[in-house]
Amino acid sequence: MTDGHLFNNISLGGRGGTNPGQLKLHSRGILWIKQGSGKAIDVDKADIVGVSWMKVPKTNQLGVRIRDGLYYKFIGFRDQDIASLTNYFQATCGILAEEKKLSVSGHNWGEVDLSDNMLSFMVDSKQGFEVSLADVSQTQLQGKNDVTLEFHVDDTTGANEKDSLMELTFHIPNSNTQFMGDEDRPPAQVFRDKIMSMADVGPGGEDAVVTFESIAVLTPRGRYNVELHLSFLRLQGQANDFKIQYSSVVRLFLLPKSNQPFTFVVVTLDPPIRKGQTQYPHIVLQFETESVVESELALNDDLLNGKYKDKLEPTYKGLTHDVFTKILHGLSSAKITKPGKFRSCQDGYAVKSSLKAEDGVLYPLEKSFFFLPKPPTLITHDAIDFVEFQRHSAAGSSMHYFDLLIRLKSEQEHLFRNIQRNEYHALFDFISGKGIKIMNLGDAQVADGVPLLEVADDDAVVDPHLVRVQKEAGDEDSDEEDEDFEIEKDDEGSPTDDSGGEDSDASESGSEKEKPAKKEIRKEPSTSKVSVSKKKSKEVDEDGPKKKKQKKKKDPNAPKRAMSGFMFFSNMERENVKKTNPGIGFTDVGRVLGEKWKKMSAEEKEPYEAKARQDKLRYKDEISGYNKGSSAQPMNVDSGNESDTD
Repeated sequence: MTDGHLFNNISLGGRGGTNPGQLKLHSRGILWIKQGSGKAIDVDKADIVGVSWMKVPKTNQLGVRIRDGLYYKFIGFRDQDIASLTNYFQATCGILAEEKKLSVSGHNWGEVDLSDNMLSFMVDSKQGFEVSLADVSQTQLQGKNDVTLEFHVDDTTGANEKDSLMELTFHIPNSNTQFMGDEDRPPAQVFRDKIMSMADVGPGGEDAVVTFESIAVLTPRGRYNVELHLSFLRLQGQANDFKIQYSSVVRLFLLPKSNQPFTFVVVTLDPPIRKGQTQYPHIVLQFETESVVESELALNDDLLNGKYKDKLEPTYKGLTHDVFTKILHGLSSAKITKPGKFRSCQDGYAVKSSLKAEDGVLYPLEKSFFFLPKPPTLITHDAIDFVEFQRHSAAGSSMHYFDLLIRLKSEQEHLFRNIQRNEYHALFDFISGKGIKIMNLGDAQVADGVPLLEVADDDAVVDPHLVRVQKEAGDEDSDEEDEDFEIEKDDEGSPTDDSGGEDSDASESGSEKEKPAKKEIRKEPSTSKVSVSKKKSKEVDEDGPKKKKQKKKKDPNAPKRAMSGFMFFSNMERENVKKTNPGIGFTDVGRVLGEKWKKMSAEEKEPYEAKARQDKLRYKDEISGYNKGSSAQPMNVDSGNESDTD
């Protein structure tokens, strides 16, 4: 068999079901990669201690046992693959694959074979089932003859399947000859002691190797005590408790935050943990960068000098995030990824951006992009079809930000918005250096070897919020053609524009409900004075240029126009946007608020819409009283009627 041979549709078996993927054979060992990227199992040929074949329904199963006591089951091989793979293991590893037979009789009595950290239940010399003793968390003796094995509660195991093996009970009669006992120590007790010695469980088996207390976890959100055990890590909080097998840990990320005294440590999982209907493929922990800790591991000398030799040390002292990452790496053997060569304009490792209306930072890493903290989004370079820079114009433009669109080969898109314009050159150099395809370059101008992307003509006038802000700003000083006609156009029928300053950050989404009402109002017959005014206006237009009319002075006693739900939202969030984006322009603040409002659900908008409804009732009452007391101003009566129509 040639080096690098690939087998498709090979599934990895386990307690939580099977995961489809590909198995690759090479001169250094075997590599299994989960379908759709993610989890990968790389086994060095020097670590393989046993190989077995078994005929299972519709296909064949390959079992690979390694030195650490782990046992991998790969399912999906054809009959003609058996001979070639047997020759491969014999030539590469010097191991002859043994053939095992599966029992299909359905009998639940037989013998137990305990060897190489595996428990096999044999029926007439055929295997009924097998489990890894590394998954056993505790054993209990029920009565004199029953022994119960409890398996680790792994929150990642059930992410792909509805059912998972959690408990197994054996009945060992006193007449059993395989585990000989006496009056004080029955066969069931002998069997339990044997399991405990091989699975390394017992009274102290659940003790943590080390515990980090009150760690801020951003996803899933909360403060947890993080316990690192021999075979799993545990997140213990006030409301939630997660237990995660190290076999589910794919990779560790150690990512400092730019210009902030915090550091992210991300534990990537496959399969992910699940809380209700929400899955979390990444655990995002946040440590204080300057925090120092000294930890002593609760491990005996046999483990330190044997299984964990050159992996762990008896004691650690240093920065908390470094100590945590090193210990977790030694226990799980997961690789650690740190920032690469990319540097932002402020000499940081990431650039500020927003994804799905959430503000965060985007880390351009050597083999991937990682957006943190929420939603944590990992995009590998080999999964990217192309990237596109948007809203980035030539030098001298008033635009302070640009967007980065990443399109995957699966046709999924991620749009990272509001990246500061001075980060463009660093990002462009990094992406082009990785050989990633960049779209919309076209015939762009070039400055210092870097293309400058011009804004498309269509995009220059499609910002609805900018158009509205400019219109409202222009209405303050513009000369009106006809006062009466302008008032009729007002969506709330207010005779004053005192609230114009509060509308500065509005978007068109805030007035969608009033649009139909405007059309109905225009069809209604108005007063004769308004009709005459319109007629005079037309006559003036026909005869020649009209005379400029002085702007009518606003009545300071007139009621304040009702505000929309978006306006209440803008007033609440405007300062937060300014703090998050220092130096942001006036129009950019409104655009950011408009984007957030559009992406909010109806439930999220409801508190602001409720305030708008109350404010509208307030305005209707006040305008009614104002119109009754201003009979000398017939136009105000019409405004009140328009408000009632709304």
